[in-house]
Amino acid sequence: MEIYVPDVYQESIFKINYELLNNKGIKCLLFDLDNTLVSYNIKQGNEEIKNLFDELKKKFTILIFSNSPKKRVTPFGEYFNVDFVSCACKPSPKGFLAVMKKYKLTENEVAIIGDQLVTDIKGGNNVGITTVLVNPVSNYDPIYTKPGRFRERIIKKSLRKKNLFKGRFYDEKM
Repeated sequence: MEIYVPDVYQESIFKINYELLNNKGIKCLLFDLDNTLVSYNIKQGNEEIKNLFDELKKKFTILIFSNSPKKRVTPFGEYFNVDFVSCACKPSPKGFLAVMKKYKLTENEVAIIGDQLVTDIKGGNNVGITTVLVNPVSNYDPIYTKPGRFRERIIKKSLRKKNLFKGRFYDEKM
C-alpha cells in the first residue's frame, strides 16, 4: 500500500512549496495535465498556469506528462512553451524512465505532480521519484477515469486506517 503514499500533498499546483523541492535537488517537474492543471473539458491553457510555469522554468525543467493523446496535450505544451509526453502509460515506469534518460536525470532529480494515486503517485513511486499529490481541479471525471477514482477512494480509506495518509496537506512524508 505504501506505493500509493505521496511524498507531498497539497491543495493545488499553486500551493506547492517549490523552493523545498528545489532545495531537495529536484531539477525536473512532470505535471499531469487533466484534473491537475485543467479540467478535462478545457481545451487550452490559461495565464495563471503560464505565469507559474514561466517562474518555475527559472529553476526547473517543466514537462507536461500525461496519459492523454498527443492531440490533447500538444496545444498545452505549445501554449505553456514546455516539452510534453503524451500517452505516458502511467503508472508504467516506461515514460518516466524515458524522460530521465532524455534529460540525463536521476530519480532524485525528478518529481511528478498529479491528482491521482493510481497513476501519478504509483507511477512515480515505482521509479523512485518524488511524488506530489494535488486535489483534482474539477469533480468531473470522464468515464475512463471513474474506475481509478473508485479504487483511489478504497486505497485512501486503507491508508488512513494504517495512518499513512491522513488527508491533510503536508510538504514531506509523515
